[in-house]
Amino acid sequence: MTVTRCDTCPLRSMEIFVPFDPQELEFMLKFKSGELVVDRGTTILIEGSKSPQLFTVLRGMATRYKTLEDGSRQVINFAMPGDFLGLQAGVIGAMRHSVEASTDMVLCVFKREEIWSVFRNHPSRAFDLTWISAVEEHFLGETVATLGQRDGLQRVAWALFRLFKRLRAVKLGTKDTVPLPFRQQDLADALGLSLVHTNKTLAELRQRKIANWARGVLEVMDADQLQAVAMIEEPKEERRPLM
Repeated sequence: MTVTRCDTCPLRSMEIFVPFDPQELEFMLKFKSGELVVDRGTTILIEGSKSPQLFTVLRGMATRYKTLEDGSRQVINFAMPGDFLGLQAGVIGAMRHSVEASTDMVLCVFKREEIWSVFRNHPSRAFDLTWISAVEEHFLGETVATLGQRDGLQRVAWALFRLFKRLRAVKLGTKDTVPLPFRQQDLADALGLSLVHTNKTLAELRQRKIANWARGVLEVMDADQLQAVAMIEEPKEERRPLM
């Protein structure tokens, strides 16, 4: 397999990501240690583990989740191209959640032991890692607000709108459709809903000709209405760092 070099990375050309300056690019060429190809269903990171590696999603999607004491699973969120995986283990020593590949994936690999060199020698990249962590905290806060204050229809609309916008930002799909390979049970777990309730809510969105999720594809027929149902005031999309 040919390894994608950072200077030819297809993600870097996407408007959603902040471009590297020459020094950052030189550092990233050294920081990246290789690539990992994983099959759908592979557990990439395990809760409680001290993985020696960190990853950036180059292609594919994954599910982040926690396993509770009774064996049930709480989906935290979903990983898309450009997302950074394993920062918890890199900073606090062990993962506090697991990550499972929802599709076949290609991951850029970085050595966890090198993470401290970022903070020592590359302050701009260290700030980017801090930014990534802050955005994840903000998203979890928005998720808590969704679980606490949005009803079932609003929760599903919120999740579909967020996923649609994120996937379009990384050039997946078309103007109105994006691949969405997750299970409906995954969405139900993420939103604190039963599978039955989730299915009924998806059916309502389909009947109202707002959105239709079927056979791994999300079609958004009326993005404005989906946003309105989700009660989202959408600010301008912020450019995000790419590790």
